[in-house]
Amino acid sequence: MDGNKTFSSDFTLVGLFTHKKTAGFLFSVICVIFFMAMIANGVMVFLIHTDPLLHTPMYFLLSHLSFIDMMYISTIVPKILADYLIGKGAISFIACTLQYFLYMGFVGAEFFLLGLMAYDRYVAICNPLRYPVLMSRRVCWLILASSWFGGALDSFLLTPITMSLPFCASHRINHFFCEAPTMLRLACGDKAIYEMVMYICCVVMLLIPFSVVISSYARILVTVHHMKSAEGKKKAVATCSSHVIVVTLFYGAALYTYMLPQSYHTPLKDKIFSAFYTILTPLLNPLIYSLRNRDVTGAMKRAMAKRRGTCGVTRKEF
Repeated sequence: MDGNKTFSSDFTLVGLFTHKKTAGFLFSVICVIFFMAMIANGVMVFLIHTDPLLHTPMYFLLSHLSFIDMMYISTIVPKILADYLIGKGAISFIACTLQYFLYMGFVGAEFFLLGLMAYDRYVAICNPLRYPVLMSRRVCWLILASSWFGGALDSFLLTPITMSLPFCASHRINHFFCEAPTMLRLACGDKAIYEMVMYICCVVMLLIPFSVVISSYARILVTVHHMKSAEGKKKAVATCSSHVIVVTLFYGAALYTYMLPQSYHTPLKDKIFSAFYTILTPLLNPLIYSLRNRDVTGAMKRAMAKRRGTCGVTRKEF
């Protein structure tokens, strides 16, 4: 084997905290974001599965979106926090491969799920009378299975392609996790085939779901424009606005990371955009959906009232 190339060795993550003066502050902020994201998404899953009024296709898909958010933020942030506390950013080849595999699977599933959730909104607004049929329980499970299959396919395809590359002498990853574009930059030799395969995968993973979103909301806008009822228009816009915000934030950052040519990238920009959709978006998702949604806030009030009622009964018994 060539002495300038190694196929399996430890890497060093530069991390997100590059400036010592702000490292402590950033650590505290990310720690708070992580725990808030876990709690907020956990609450969303709990409310949706316990409140009968939220047992609808939209909230069924939303509960799984929250679950995916919990999973993929957990593959990245604990390592960031641990590296800061220990003072080292070392990560083994196996751990890097596992992180890459899990991350690509979870984030790929979210890409597809967000796209298919736009179909749900399209049916609800453009074909409300056929909604129970077009969004039956079987269709919901099919959407969910398709999302997980897309994420798993992406993960099983890209992980061996990327991690089997011969990495050059420098194993210093100028990032806070083992992300695909950064790992490719570390590889040496002819990477044309690998980059082409990754580009095709990213087109499928990003542009196809994004196209579904665009086409669905184009039809929704036409339908809303022809609505005679002002109240109906207001309700339709309120129903879709949360999903539009989430999609814009998530896909926007991901499109920069995976679709723009490398000449537009810098290590600092890559970290900022990656932090946005891997750390911040999992927190924003439940907040956007809950704060802008009367059904969720109503479910929260009912759960709290039920909790208080249970506590009151318990106190009377004693």
